[in-house]
Amino acid sequence: MQPFDKENLYFITGAAGFIGYHLSKRLLEMGAGVVGYDNMNDYYDVGLKEHRLSFLKEYDGFTFVKGDLADKDTLWKTFEEYKPDIVVNLAAQAGVRYSIENPDAYIQSNIVGFANILECCRHFPVKHLLYASSSSVYGGNEKIPFSTFDSVDRPVSLYAATKKSNELMAYSYSKLYGMKTTGLRFFTVYGPMGRPDMAAYKFALKMRAGEPIQIYNNGDMERDFTYVDDIVTGICNMLCNPPKQDSLGACYKIYNIGNHSPVKLMDFVAVLEDKLGMVAKKEFLPMQPGDVPRTYADVSELMKDFDFKPDTSIDEGLGKFAEWFKEYYG
Repeated sequence: MQPFDKENLYFITGAAGFIGYHLSKRLLEMGAGVVGYDNMNDYYDVGLKEHRLSFLKEYDGFTFVKGDLADKDTLWKTFEEYKPDIVVNLAAQAGVRYSIENPDAYIQSNIVGFANILECCRHFPVKHLLYASSSSVYGGNEKIPFSTFDSVDRPVSLYAATKKSNELMAYSYSKLYGMKTTGLRFFTVYGPMGRPDMAAYKFALKMRAGEPIQIYNNGDMERDFTYVDDIVTGICNMLCNPPKQDSLGACYKIYNIGNHSPVKLMDFVAVLEDKLGMVAKKEFLPMQPGDVPRTYADVSELMKDFDFKPDTSIDEGLGKFAEWFKEYYG
């Protein structure tokens, strides 16, 4: 396995986002140069994105470009100016439920935007393109744990369909142009400075306001909650280790990055209540369209190739989240 090379210039899209911020910060702390790219949209509180960005701007090695992936001219000019060595595409329109209400946002960001990333990486050749996929691609699969060798042809949301499309698009560019690409199927990421639409943060905000939290499928849910530092470590292991050619001549690989240990939703809530020192009012509701009852990552390929698997416990991870949350909101 090749060691991390701080001489590379790393281009991180979605740098003001949750995972993008944490990855950029880790790379900057390791002495690397990072060009961050983000459109700063208002899908959730822009103030939180600006808060993350303010920390990154303290590093001499950080450069920020405000731009949208769907704006090919701005993206092209950024590649032309900085000529990054390694690209990590974390910018996307996220959220399963929002994709039911606003599908166009997903087509523009996740399909058109990703096509633009591929084109820029082709014309300004990079050593490695890594990109965010999602555990949502497993959709209606009943076999568990979810393996990267499983068929993922039954998405139950447009969001999942766009992420599967990204994997197919990346494969075609790997095959046609020799581009080295790695897809990352993330499993329910949480932690400090997270996304307010994700469970831990959303529940904490409701609890703080004295409002009931929504418990879907009447609480009969399990998620492979994965702490953000584990996600970042997984990505860092891969940055300078692009996939080798497969039997068909494509330098292409997909990995699950998940905690490989599903947690019952009600147990997750109980730990969060304990860490925040609050008791949540609860509203039990049926399953939402686009949701699945359980996620569970098979990380055997991650172990085989990088001798790594996420292992931060819910107790430790939610403890760190709660500590940040209480400090941030006073």
